[in-house]
Amino acid sequence: MHILDAGRTAEALPYSALVPAVAHAAIGLARGDIAAPERKVVTIDADSVLLCMPAVAADISVTKLVTVHGRNARHGLPAIQGEVIVFDTATGRRLALLDGPTVTARRTAAMTLLGIETLAPRRPSSVLLIGTGAQALAHADALIAYFGVGEFHVTGTSEARAEAFAAGLTARYPGIEARAHAVPDAAPATDVVIALTTSTVPVIPAQLSDDTLAIGVGAFRKSMAELPPSLLHARGIVVDDVDGARHEAGDLIQAGVDWAGVHALGDILAGNVVRPGRTPVFKTVGQAAWDLAAARVATRGW
Repeated sequence: MHILDAGRTAEALPYSALVPAVAHAAIGLARGDIAAPERKVVTIDADSVLLCMPAVAADISVTKLVTVHGRNARHGLPAIQGEVIVFDTATGRRLALLDGPTVTARRTAAMTLLGIETLAPRRPSSVLLIGTGAQALAHADALIAYFGVGEFHVTGTSEARAEAFAAGLTARYPGIEARAHAVPDAAPATDVVIALTTSTVPVIPAQLSDDTLAIGVGAFRKSMAELPPSLLHARGIVVDDVDGARHEAGDLIQAGVDWAGVHALGDILAGNVVRPGRTPVFKTVGQAAWDLAAARVATRGW
């Protein structure tokens, strides 16, 4: 069995291969070729949970085990820790152990890239990132690597954090432009707006240009919300996984959206649903099938 640490896991998951693999998995999930039940969430304490996410396909299968400890900063430890176990479906032979947080960060960013590729009216050159954490950095890396985005606007829980993130991004990629803003509304219009927070109140501006794609990534509980109700009711809604969104997308649940009008990206890619004529909003909550897609890329040729 191959055991890959965080660095080697990242190297094994280039976005050029990961995005089409996630698209293939989304179509497979829509067609019933992948069995991926709703993830099991077990409470550890008031600030901590254990997540178990299995997915089975004809070629390989995965189980991701992740713990989220909200107060780990005081111990000098990351909040999210875990592994993705990959095995051959026919025999159960273990193929690999991948770093869970790295797989999560990269496949989540890859799903965002796929959403932009499918739903945005044009290839993006400018992006507003709402959030300054690890997932925001993973998305910036992905947007630069895949689309060559050269203009970023950043806002976070404080202007100081946004400034530090923007400065770090320009140091990491000297050729790009990154500017910090006190609040999202103060940022100029961009091609895409991506929220990567655990906010309990909407952080994406309600008033956006009709051709700006809004994407909510961070909120994953019923109590959380990044997309404003007015925007959700004004546009079509596409999600990465309808079943997961029904239970975890606080934005949509709190807004009381009509679920009959909420469609999975995989159904659009599979041709089961027509792509919205106007620019929709895109909400992701995560799915074990996307971990399986990452495992297919990482273990290709083994």
